[in-house]
Amino acid sequence: MSESTTGAAETTAPTLDELRAEALAWGRRPRRRGLWYVTEHMVRAMRAYGWTIIVGALGQPILYLLGLALGLAAIIDAPVEDAGQTVPYLVFVAPALLMTAAISVATEEFTYPVMSGFKWRRYFFGFSASPLSPGQIAGGVAMGAAARMIVTVTLYFAFIALFFAVLQPGDLVPQTAWLAIPIGLLAGLSFGAPLMAYAASIVDDKGQFALVQRFIFMPMFLFSGTFYPIAISPAPLQWVAWISPLWHASELGRAVTYGKEMSAAMAGVHIGYLVVLSVAGLLLARVLFERRLAR
Repeated sequence: MSESTTGAAETTAPTLDELRAEALAWGRRPRRRGLWYVTEHMVRAMRAYGWTIIVGALGQPILYLLGLALGLAAIIDAPVEDAGQTVPYLVFVAPALLMTAAISVATEEFTYPVMSGFKWRRYFFGFSASPLSPGQIAGGVAMGAAARMIVTVTLYFAFIALFFAVLQPGDLVPQTAWLAIPIGLLAGLSFGAPLMAYAASIVDDKGQFALVQRFIFMPMFLFSGTFYPIAISPAPLQWVAWISPLWHASELGRAVTYGKEMSAAMAGVHIGYLVVLSVAGLLLARVLFERRLAR
């Protein structure tokens, strides 16, 4: 090899500093499966209160449905007339309770656990120090909560199917009733994703989540047609249902469980509203996670 060739090779060979900088750059690059790593952590962390999740997922439908079937439904003998269709009271209420269960999980998983990751336990900053992007962290938190929602709505649906088979045989539409499970998941995300973004913006806990529970979740639960059709509500209260993800999800749940009549356009409105809330909330959460982790 000539001296000129050797000299050219020496000048083009990367230096140790360049190699180190390249290695650090690769080390900082977000991992392709980073979202799933965060999801795995969130699911594993739920094992600390796993029995609470299981007991809640099993106990809530049993208490609600038994209470309605043996209590309130026994008092309310008249069926419910909703959009020109007459159905037994328990059949009308059950799908809305499933959607409420999913949103209830969202109020738990997207509030204090998110704030804990930033303020108290600060494990989000540990995630950020590894090759994980803020978007992957936010997405992993959402996926972890979604995993709990799936468990909850699946068990809830199993009890609804059992109650329908025993108390209201023939009212469940088996071809479409299972769609209540993904609808419940979408309902939980449509409420939980914006809530996660809000939780990521909170620096100090001054009771904000208690206010959300009392002045957003509870009014939504009471005035979203959960226990009665919104058509019989006073006109000023009907707008609460229209902006409530619970009402949109409940209407879809009723359509797939007992076959409530619904036009394709109206179904598209319900689904579109829930999807827009979910996507907008997740995008906003990603932005707020990035700003918070960059401090």
